[in-house]
Parts: sequence; C-alpha cells; structure tokens
Amino acid sequence: MSWQLDILREMLELYSPTGSEDQVSSFLVDLFRSEGLEAYKDEAGNFIGIVGKGQPEIMLLGHIDTVPGKIPVREEDGKLYGRGAVDAKGPMAAFVCAAIQAKRQDGVNATLKVVGAVGEEGDSRGARYLVKNHLPEYLIIGEPSGWDSIVLGYKGSMHVHYVLNKSMSHSAGPERSAAEEALDFWNHVVEFCRELNQEKRVFDQLSPSLRSINTYSDGFISTVEMDINFRLPLAYSPDDLGQRLRDFAGKGKVSILYGDPAFKADKNTPLVRAFMQSLRSVGVTPRFKVKTGTSDMNVVAPEWRCPAIAYGPGDSSLDHTPEEHIYISEYEKSIDILVKALKYLEEA
Repeated sequence: MSWQLDILREMLELYSPTGSEDQVSSFLVDLFRSEGLEAYKDEAGNFIGIVGKGQPEIMLLGHIDTVPGKIPVREEDGKLYGRGAVDAKGPMAAFVCAAIQAKRQDGVNATLKVVGAVGEEGDSRGARYLVKNHLPEYLIIGEPSGWDSIVLGYKGSMHVHYVLNKSMSHSAGPERSAAEEALDFWNHVVEFCRELNQEKRVFDQLSPSLRSINTYSDGFISTVEMDINFRLPLAYSPDDLGQRLRDFAGKGKVSILYGDPAFKADKNTPLVRAFMQSLRSVGVTPRFKVKTGTSDMNVVAPEWRCPAIAYGPGDSSLDHTPEEHIYISEYEKSIDILVKALKYLEEA
C-alpha cells in the first residue's frame, strides 16, 4: 500500500496552517488530474475532486489546514508523525485514496465529491462557502474517529468578545474597578454553567473557556476585554446563550464573533448502515461516538439536511499536540472500510 502512504506523507510535508493551504490543494488537484479525474480549486480555495457521474452524490469533506507548529515528518514504530497526521490530513488522505482506489478497482457508479476545505481551524471559511454552492445527498466528514468507529455528532462552538469601559477612580475610593466588574461577569458565567451542567454527561454540558483577558487605560477610561469560547450542547443555541450573556454583562458589551450550534445526525440512515456493513465485513462491531469538539459538520449538515457522519483514522486526543502521529495500519484499514462503505452506499 505504498502509494497511499506516499500521498499522506507528501501532504504532511506541505506545511499548511490556516491561511496557507494553497500548496496542499495544488498537490491534490495535480494528483486527481494525473488519474484522469476532474479537479479544481473553488473561489474559497477549497480543493474539489470528482470521481464518477452517477447517483447518489456523496461528499467526502475533509480539511487541509492545520494548527500552527511544524512537526518533522518521520516514520517510527509503525507510526507516521507530522502536523495534521490526525487533524485532519490523515482522514483527508484516506478520502482521497479511497476515491481513487474505488475508481481503479470497479469504477464508481455514484458521484464522489472529495473536498479539502480551507480554514477549518479558524472560522470554517471554506465550509461556509460550500454551504451556498453544493447540496450532496450524503455527507462524510473527515475527522479522526478511530478506524472502527462512527461519529454522529459534535458540540457547537461560540466565540464571544466582551468589553467593559469605565471611568477611572482612585484605588482607595469606594468605586469598584473595571477589572473587578469584568470578573463578576466571568464568575457569573461560570456559576450559571455549573448549575446548568449538574448530572449531565459532557456532550450535554455548556462549557466556557476564558481564552484571554486584557486591561488597559488612557488615564481617564479603564477598559477590560475578554475572549471567551463556549462549547454548546444540543439544548442551547448560540442565540439563546448570546441573550443570556447580555443579561449578565450589565454595562459591558457582548459581541458574538461566530456561533455554530451543536449537531447530532440520525443513526437510522443508509449512510450509517453502509458503514456498519463495511465494519462488520471485517469482523468489527461498529462503535458510535459523539465529540465534545466542533467540526465543519456543524456548519454544513444543518443546512444541507442530508444523512451525515464523521469518519477517519486517528486518535483525536493527539489533535494539536507536539507528538501528533497516526498508526499506519489504522490509516490503511480506514481506506478499505471507506471503499467498501462507498460501494454499499451506491447499491443502497
């Protein structure tokens, strides 16, 4: 299986933090065209590769950007190291190889759209462009699930900017500082979430994370700014939380920079059954997962309203870490599972 591993290795060698994905998308366009397949970059910079011309249309949507931080690409003890090996060039390369392998083996009667989106580690710019320009019948998101598991859902994500401006006063006086009032807001948020989350599993909890806090003044006005990220459960939408935060903010101002709701796919679909059949064909009992992170599934699946799952090789606990790596055997198994699942779905 050397050609499949070569593709992943080449993708890892091309350093592509968010905003610098062009080399990877160009590599994939050239690869597909060398196989006689249609391929191009869309206006957002996403890679689009097309295999087959029949029905149904199945989109395999991965992402080609990574978080910053170069990791030397190396193979060691059956593992391939490199930034993006897990999140998410491993799953993306598996999609690419599965589509090419399916075409080489028996041909493809459906239409496979293999998409490498840009900007997933930022504001999902690539996925937001796709929403307006595509409408697949089935959606497979390329994120690490483990080769023997299927992901049905992700928590939502919301990024909030809080600002409080207050006239300065002497520290010996009775007036509370802007910093103290801003901390009151943060503590109120934490306490609200704590009460809301009692006796709930992590996927159903509202989870706040204070990403930064800064204070400064011009001698007359003291200003405090906070950046806060929330992981949202299915029961709490960005609009609901935004209104609650504005109630807490008092004289502070709350701005929602972006908000994507949680999403959980239906388990009883031809897409899920195709993957279950594929996994069972190699003697594996399929496992289902929901994730506490967020992916491009949250952006596109609610709009397209088609059957959706996430699938891909890799251990998501290694996402963004200095030791990011993927087991080569898991990568190879995932390609076989994908090829079989796509064939079952064609015949469904």
